[in-house]
Amino acid sequence: MAAAVALVNAVTSAGGDDSAGAIRAILRDNEFFWQEFRDEDAEEFRRWGRTLRPFFTAARLEEATALLNRLMLEVPMHPHLSDHEPHGLHMHYAPPSSRLPDRFRATTLMNLADLVVDHGLGRTGVCAAGGCDRVYADTSRAGRRRFCSEACANRTNVAAFRARRRT
Repeated sequence: MAAAVALVNAVTSAGGDDSAGAIRAILRDNEFFWQEFRDEDAEEFRRWGRTLRPFFTAARLEEATALLNRLMLEVPMHPHLSDHEPHGLHMHYAPPSSRLPDRFRATTLMNLADLVVDHGLGRTGVCAAGGCDRVYADTSRAGRRRFCSEACANRTNVAAFRARRRT
């Protein structure tokens, strides 16, 4: 989930960094085989980030599920069980022989689909902070997130507090 959010924000948000180095860092931070990333793969990742943005901005569940269903038909997927460190037994959605961009697409797509199945559309969106266009996916127990980061939440809450004090 975090990988999809990070890529969409890097590629589509104001001030995002969609350089090859930034994409490599997203892969590393989200435990993908980042060593396999080649600079010439960057444009495929950028396209995928732009493709996923409408999922986070969807106003209705039907819009989001239609997008995910269309993508599940387009993205080559071959789910299988894998047992390796540090994760133990878990699902992979593309075979290890697939190229890194294909494995990333399959994994992020299925992670978003799982989130929607488990929680509906209320756990994803665009940051509620004024002037911020970054997306988020809330995997917390409470599921009340509205901001992309604590910085945006704090900035918005401080501004609201100061506005209340002025009145």
